[in-house]
Amino acid sequence: MASTAKKSEGIGETIKTVVYALLIAGIFRTLFFQPFWIPSGSMKDTLLVGDFLFVNKMAYGYSQYSCPFGICPISGRILGSEPERGDVVVFRHPVNGQDYIKRLVGLPGDTVQVRNGVLFLNGQRQDQTPDGQFVETYEPQGSVGGLPNCAEPVPLGGECVKERAIEQLEGGTSHAVLNIRDGFGPDNTPIYTVPEESYFFMGDNRDNSVDSRFPQSGGGVGFVPFENLLGRADRVIFSSAGGRMLYFWTWRADRFFKAI
Repeated sequence: MASTAKKSEGIGETIKTVVYALLIAGIFRTLFFQPFWIPSGSMKDTLLVGDFLFVNKMAYGYSQYSCPFGICPISGRILGSEPERGDVVVFRHPVNGQDYIKRLVGLPGDTVQVRNGVLFLNGQRQDQTPDGQFVETYEPQGSVGGLPNCAEPVPLGGECVKERAIEQLEGGTSHAVLNIRDGFGPDNTPIYTVPEESYFFMGDNRDNSVDSRFPQSGGGVGFVPFENLLGRADRVIFSSAGGRMLYFWTWRADRFFKAI
């Protein structure tokens, strides 16, 4: 009987330990840093498929979406600070509830337009300086196995080329943007006026990004409310070009702990 009692106590202690560990992990994820894998190429070459990062959830404060499944009992946003133009942000899609990562280009009250692939903010052209090419192998990428878009058709295993430029945002950062080819994707848009308490996002891989240039009614992102922002992406922690993390021969060591 004593042996049975000890065994029951041991099982009970194990369950408690697991529960406590899950609670601590949940609190850490909710309040501080949330892990995020890059599943698509919309932010190339700032972020590559297979990059792993932690999202800084303290950067903008907390809303109901800070908790898994959006269950935080918070109305609006608390302890919030305003994001800055050029931040790379993870946010909850206003309609489908999925997590997206894009670059913030439009602040509340801004007008945003794309003309011939060039971004205009409040009527001012955002300078783009040509910076060579971005070259990658035309092959399945990441666990999803999607193929990259290229400027010209190439065979499997060939070089997939895109034009690269450095864009300087007004009052924000300079960063690389990619262009697959002129007239491909939303290279020309209407003028959008960003509502109060909302933001306008775009992917750095401009011709391969579903973002705020596309209205929500058509499956796009549209304007993103402040409360939907989950946090800021500051640094890539780990990166793998393969379909599985354990494929060590596909690890990109040069991207470990790389600042975004």
